[in-house]
Amino acid sequence: MKRVLSKVAISMLCVFGLVLAFTLSIDNVSAKEWKEVRIGTEGAYPPFNFTTPEGELAGFDVDIAKALCKAMNVKCVLVKQDWDGIIPALLAKKYDAVIASMSITDERKKSVAFAGKYYQTPAKFITKKGAIKEFSKEAIKGKIVGVQRATIHDSYLTDNYGKDVEIKRYGSQDEAYLDLTAGRVDMLLADSVALDDGFLKKPEGKDYEFVGPDLTDKKWFGDGAGIAIRKEDKDLVDMFNKAIKAIRADGTYKQIQDKYFKFDVFGKE
Repeated sequence: MKRVLSKVAISMLCVFGLVLAFTLSIDNVSAKEWKEVRIGTEGAYPPFNFTTPEGELAGFDVDIAKALCKAMNVKCVLVKQDWDGIIPALLAKKYDAVIASMSITDERKKSVAFAGKYYQTPAKFITKKGAIKEFSKEAIKGKIVGVQRATIHDSYLTDNYGKDVEIKRYGSQDEAYLDLTAGRVDMLLADSVALDDGFLKKPEGKDYEFVGPDLTDKKWFGDGAGIAIRKEDKDLVDMFNKAIKAIRADGTYKQIQDKYFKFDVFGKE
């Protein structure tokens, strides 16, 4: 009986060993199978991401995406996606990661994993020059404020000023700029760098200015812009995190940053 049990035990150990070896083999293949990474971005949020007259995706986010793919030694495929559906499309496997100035927030972490951050800049209001001498909740009461729909700026505006102002939501930042210049909204709230480069520095923005403080409260603005990835793709999260460190260390990040900005957009380490 002891001999029979011993043989059975040995057989079971052999089977277990084979299963374990196969599992480890699958894990190793899974970790190395990323020959191509599809990256979703909006293409309508300059200077971070925009679409050129030739229809090509460009901007800080796009250059960072390409640099990260190069560091990971994978082919980079860019996919244009409207902001409203950017996370649902990720979960539906239209692409593998989102690099589109998406802030890392607790709410989004319920749906996706994040690698990053890869930059962090404050939010701010803009309005017509001289329209508001001293910013306060009372000073903007009754104003119509534009914001891009389903963003951290939308959440902040709704939670903090929803009872004091009329909120007008837009599918893209460009639509909000058009309504501001047309007088259909009094103010806009968005990322300060996007507002500066995408509007204030342009001819149509010459009559407008920033008002109020820099807005950085972690409750609404999170931990900076990160790379959204499906939770099951843990190996891809690790790959991106290593790649961010690599491009920060070898000077690639600074080279891309200096192409678009005259200051450090990464923020505190």
